[in-house]
Amino acid sequence: MSNTVCKFGGTSLASSEQFRKVAAIIKSDPNRKYIVASAPGKRASDDIKVTDLLNSCHSASEMGMDFRSYLDLVYRRFSDIIEDLQISSVDLRSEISIIEENLSGGCSRDYISSRGEYLNSKILAAFLGYEFIDTAGLVLFNEDGRFNPSATNKKLSSALADIQKAVIPGFYGSRADGSIQTFSRGGSDVTGSIVALAVNADLYENWTDVSGMLSADPRIVDDPETISRISYRELRELSYMGASVLHEDAVFPVREAGIPINIRNTNAPSEKGTLIMATPPGDSFERTVTGIAGKKGFSSILIEKSLMNNEIGFLSKLLEILASYNISIDHIPTGIDTISVVVHSSDFLPVKEQVLQDIFNALSPDSVSVEDNIALIAVVGHGMAQSPGTASKIFRAIASAGVNIRMIDQGSSEMNIILAVNEENYESSIQSIYKEFWN
Repeated sequence: MSNTVCKFGGTSLASSEQFRKVAAIIKSDPNRKYIVASAPGKRASDDIKVTDLLNSCHSASEMGMDFRSYLDLVYRRFSDIIEDLQISSVDLRSEISIIEENLSGGCSRDYISSRGEYLNSKILAAFLGYEFIDTAGLVLFNEDGRFNPSATNKKLSSALADIQKAVIPGFYGSRADGSIQTFSRGGSDVTGSIVALAVNADLYENWTDVSGMLSADPRIVDDPETISRISYRELRELSYMGASVLHEDAVFPVREAGIPINIRNTNAPSEKGTLIMATPPGDSFERTVTGIAGKKGFSSILIEKSLMNNEIGFLSKLLEILASYNISIDHIPTGIDTISVVVHSSDFLPVKEQVLQDIFNALSPDSVSVEDNIALIAVVGHGMAQSPGTASKIFRAIASAGVNIRMIDQGSSEMNIILAVNEENYESSIQSIYKEFWN
């Protein structure tokens, strides 16, 4: 029989009404056996997430202030769900008392941040009649706080081997000393992926409040199409530019095992969403371009020097200078006697003068210039390599918008083309490219 792991996000489990939707989704498919739960999210735009309330508890406690008003709000959020669902097996008062005691004793922020997932999972398990499995002691972190995938997979696989149906809290695990350690925000996505690998799932469903991944930013393009299928590699390229509904680390555990991820909408369960998989077969490309994404806030450092190509170690010296200032590099377009380095302005501008002086001292360039207010746009799709003239269509679309391209960088796989434009032309460029390939 097939085996499906489902992760439900904070908005999916924000209220008793949402719990009922989740239960209906789970019970509609007997293959949905392992459920990963997030903490309750916002019920409306002016609401507060439970995790934020818990963090406020910790902040107040650290400052020697009374944290109980925040903890009372946490209690009411969970008690409203429990009372409306008529769950009698969860002793909420006892659980909150334990949290209060730990807060008074100076517990870690990671511990407090994790309690939303912990309590929500207990409640969901009771509502479904599933077994509750705590991830503390099963999702393992090293002493330096880094996730330990091999030890986790061994421990979690063994723990779930004889359990047919379970609810598992997302977002956290523990170190060897038993202390709670969390992933970064959105880490329940990662937990879902880890569980899918541990139980050798056929599918990992990630249920959220959107019906899949969009082909462009809806704030820029009106009503962009939902991507029906996307490869892990395409997702990685688009996610780097911020176009993702999934935590960026959630792909890695399932990619190793070839387990597909399906992004689904809890509030529209009949919609198929987006299926994320290994590279699709060659005849499955629905469009030449899968998606467009981008970011603002970049700077370009242009260095010119005659016979640069003959100078051994020129690039390595440049990279060492940038690394010494903790400046990461996004792209490095080059020519025979020129090299451009595209970096995040937020990292570069505070130390701009020092970096430029070091470049002059170490590399003796003929000239160095800097251009700020640069935006990067990624045009991504496996079908691009199979379709002659794709690049010319992109450039034609940009030209039709009256935009000058500042940089062009194509990946060796021909799956993506990165363009740099002035920030003032960012939105119009994306709109023009979308119109070229979707209209």
